[in-house]
Amino acid sequence: MMHEMTPTTPLEPGEEVVHSFHPDRATYWRDHAWLAAFAMALGMIVLWIMGNPFLWTGAVGGLAAVAVRAFYVASDEMAARWDLTEFRLLGPQTRAVRLDEIARVRGLGSAVQVVTRTGDKHLIKYQADRADTERRIARAAAAAGNTAMETS
Repeated sequence: MMHEMTPTTPLEPGEEVVHSFHPDRATYWRDHAWLAAFAMALGMIVLWIMGNPFLWTGAVGGLAAVAVRAFYVASDEMAARWDLTEFRLLGPQTRAVRLDEIARVRGLGSAVQVVTRTGDKHLIKYQADRADTERRIARAAAAAGNTAMETS
C-alpha cells in the first residue's frame, strides 16, 4: 500500500485551496544536523558514565543513527503537503481539520502544531518560516469564525 504524503480528502463544493504548506529542504537538513549533534553528545556521555574509554564511538554511533534516519525518510518528508482552505486544513492522506475546531496553534522548533478541541494533534514539519505558517492558520481560523483559538 502506497501512502500519499499529500491531501487525499476531496474538497467540498465551493471550497478552494488558499495556501499550501510545503517542507523546506534546508530546514530539514538543519534540524537533522542539530539532532545529530545532540545524539553524538548523548552517546559520548552515556559511554563516559559507563566507564568506556572509547568515547568517540558514541559520537560515531549518534551521527550514524541520525544520518541513516535523515536519508531514509527525506523523500517522504519532502513530499508532505498541507493545504489550507477557507474552512479546513487538509493534511497528508485523509487528515482534515475544520478551522473552527482548532483550539491551539503553536510552534515547536521548525514545526507548527495544530491542536483540535477534541485533543487531536497535527504537526506541519520543517517550515522555513514557522511564524508565517502560524499566522496564516490563525487568520484563516479567525475568518472562519474561530475566536477562541490560542496561539503561541
